[in-house]
Amino acid sequence: MDWQAHRRDAHQLGRTQEFLKQIVYGGNDGIVTTFAIVAGFAGAAADGVAQIGGLAVLVFGLANLFADGVSMGLGEFLSARSQADLYRARRANELRGIKSDPEQERLEMVDILRQRGLDPDEAETTSRVLARHPEFMADMMMTYEFGMSNPDVENPVINGMFTFGSFLVFGGIPLVPYFLFDATQSTFVLSVLATLSALTALGLLRWNATGERLARCVGETVIVGTVCALVAFVVGWIVGG
Repeated sequence: MDWQAHRRDAHQLGRTQEFLKQIVYGGNDGIVTTFAIVAGFAGAAADGVAQIGGLAVLVFGLANLFADGVSMGLGEFLSARSQADLYRARRANELRGIKSDPEQERLEMVDILRQRGLDPDEAETTSRVLARHPEFMADMMMTYEFGMSNPDVENPVINGMFTFGSFLVFGGIPLVPYFLFDATQSTFVLSVLATLSALTALGLLRWNATGERLARCVGETVIVGTVCALVAFVVGWIVGG
């Protein structure tokens, strides 16, 4: 079964909702990473970015953008694969435990069910039913004992591609002014505005997908990105003397 298609069709998930984690993670990191290059150069230059030149900003910015984008995409892929391997290993261990000591595992399930709000009699009855279905019981244990979800609903390759794509799309925005204008202090100001616009757009995307409060979604995204950008600028300023 195509679990991603099922999830999207049965629960009416759009692509943004389905891959929101990868889009926000890749987009935010792309914006901050690329602007860090611009801000670092601006902070290091005694008279602003003009001393260094727009070509240097673009070369370092684009090199960093693509290198880190590939790293982020592959990192997401490896992370998802590692999580899937860990899930399967722990699930296999749970199945062995259910078969070798079913009563102990059933009592653990009683505790889990009671913690989830079932009264003692309901938990006892439900655990006995689950004990007759070890595969389903193992899935329940993975979710409520270890807090791990079934990795079969995720595609590591697609997750990595969305992370990479989001990193490039959002991460390229701070560099746009340097493609259009000569490197001056005004160009740096435009890059700052472009970065804020990109962070705001990412926050709006998050708000549209989650339905959470607009101020929270946009505010958190902009604040986190701004803090990281300020750190890059201050470090460049300190190093540049």
